[in-house]
Amino acid sequence: MFPSLPQYLRQHHLSADVRTLMLLRKSMEKGLVHTLGDLYVVLKGIVTRNPQDFGPFTTAFYDYFLAIQIRPGESLENAILRSETFAKWRQDFLKDLPEEEKPNVRELIDQFLNEVHFSSYDIQQMLSGEDVLRQDDPDRPDTPANGPEQVPDRLREGVDYSQLSLDELLERMRRVAEQQRRAHKGGRHWIGQGGSSPYGNQGAARGGIRVGGAGGGKMARKVIGDPNYYPVDLSQQLQDDNIDVALAYLKGIEQESAQWQLDVPQTIKQGVKRGGLFLPHLREKIDKKVQVLLLIDNGGWSMTGYIRNVTKLFSKMERRFAHDLKTYFYHNTIYGGAYSDSRRTKFEPMSKILSHDKNYSIFIIGDADMAPYELDESSLDNWRALQEHFPRCVWLNPMSTRYWKGSFTVNMLRKIFPMHPLSPEGIEKAVWEMNRKRSSRV
Repeated sequence: MFPSLPQYLRQHHLSADVRTLMLLRKSMEKGLVHTLGDLYVVLKGIVTRNPQDFGPFTTAFYDYFLAIQIRPGESLENAILRSETFAKWRQDFLKDLPEEEKPNVRELIDQFLNEVHFSSYDIQQMLSGEDVLRQDDPDRPDTPANGPEQVPDRLREGVDYSQLSLDELLERMRRVAEQQRRAHKGGRHWIGQGGSSPYGNQGAARGGIRVGGAGGGKMARKVIGDPNYYPVDLSQQLQDDNIDVALAYLKGIEQESAQWQLDVPQTIKQGVKRGGLFLPHLREKIDKKVQVLLLIDNGGWSMTGYIRNVTKLFSKMERRFAHDLKTYFYHNTIYGGAYSDSRRTKFEPMSKILSHDKNYSIFIIGDADMAPYELDESSLDNWRALQEHFPRCVWLNPMSTRYWKGSFTVNMLRKIFPMHPLSPEGIEKAVWEMNRKRSSRV
């Protein structure tokens, strides 16, 4: 199992040996590795010792497993665009798409990363799609008597529909959609999530039709985003059913920041050519890592129902990308600092929080509704200092927007931060706001 991996990681100045493979095998035996994304997370935990190792590890991982070579100072997107792996995938992906439905380059890269990271290692058996559909009635009514089809914790069985014509699958999906009355997860029949149905998302269907959501274990031949097939209310508060949609919007945070650094070899080379006149030669240094700082109000009963989904969303974001994610907790408002643990026992002063790089993207999660006396001038000064130090700073509020105007403290904080609902649509607007601020500073 990956016998050359330790040597390859050492070439990137990472600590790895036979024990690395032994720990990886144990992780797989314990069921921790089922997808390429899982493999990335587990290996990262085994191999890296400090944040300085994250960049070399990401470079080594993409090169070893996907033959995508990231050059020094190059963004992951550019490396993917250059790779033969992406070129072959793009050719297959766009083959049956009409010209008007073809996505732009950024969307293609996002789709490629989605499908690659969710590619399943644990599909033990690939069944014939023809055999599966021969036993399935596309006109079966959707009634509770049929029983729920729940997706298992991990996919164990895939179905290959690539031998069936796309027209046949589309016609069957139309007939199934006419009968479908509710959301479904798992199984081989309905349009939904998981399972091995030829239409849906996050399942184990090769050569099927992806409908909404993120890709699953195999590549679809066609992608349909019509909400009539897979309804997702983007205005609904963050919940299990729409976390993947929210994650897709979080992926839109622009990932590169450019800084200027002295190019010593070029400075010397050009200076010699000028006969000893050495003028500084500058070049852009590209920082590929997205830096996110999360401030969560986890102190009151009004936030209890949202904490799990918020932490789930941002932990998914951390697993999906090589992100630097820092999380702090507070209750109602910040008084001189926040806490680095969810029990709010490890206090960190504002000076330490403000010592982080100003390029961090700040997400504040809280209902912002409290007694007016709690939001005193001292606390407001803390919030203002946060906003002034971190230009890319937004507030996500789970409280229904119709109640915002009736809260004195909500309106006070809205004067300091852009505030959006804690929903996929709100997260999309928040990310757009962050990127707009970044563009205006470039």
